Amino acid sequence: MKNCIKSLKIKEWDKKDRPREKLIEKGVQTLSNAELIAILIGSGNRNESAVALSKNILNYFHNNLNQLAKASLEELQSFKGIGEAKAISIATALEIGKRRRLEKALSIPKITCSKDAYEIFLPIIGDLKHEEFWVLHLNNSNKVLEKQMISKGGVTGTLVDLKIIFKKSLALLSTTMILGHNHPSEKLKPSLADKQLTDKIKNAASMLDIKVLDHLIITQKAYFSFADEEIL
Repeated sequence: MKNCIKSLKIKEWDKKDRPREKLIEKGVQTLSNAELIAILIGSGNRNESAVALSKNILNYFHNNLNQLAKASLEELQSFKGIGEAKAISIATALEIGKRRRLEKALSIPKITCSKDAYEIFLPIIGDLKHEEFWVLHLNNSNKVLEKQMISKGGVTGTLVDLKIIFKKSLALLSTTMILGHNHPSEKLKPSLADKQLTDKIKNAASMLDIKVLDHLIITQKAYFSFADEEIL
């Protein structure tokens, strides 16, 4: 006869494993990442509480929320006890976190250094598994007028059409811009193609009295700035 142990609901957990009560009594900031995810999924599986299952999920992704945010719904559903609804809950929560970070970065009065630009690019392209090229169009005060995706490519590169960039620049009457693209390989060193593209855009921009302030290569943990390295 099979053992029909059911999945434990939150109200059935031991008090020490009740993150909702902990949140109410001590505040959300006191919860561990596993406890936060446990609240999202609500229950575990036949052998694990929601907290234990959440710990296993995090352990698989090296206890790194950025790595977890890259997971597809199919990857999340490979864990016993995580169905489509729970996978969607996890993905949604992490996406909200990314968008909150982007809103905070965009609230900066103006971009004064490469790190300001990095904080804008990071939640957009930092954790992608493919390469994307973006442009921040700025006004005279270096305030972001608009962020624009120019192209989306594969793991090792993407094509960039200058007409798309400058059509937007002219429509916005922007005076400066910052270029950015990610390296899924996590390697920060610019390629020869990166350098050639930067020069091509810079030269074309100068004909329209638009200045390219910087070009950033983005990874999850760091960035490379052409301006900081004095190669722009």
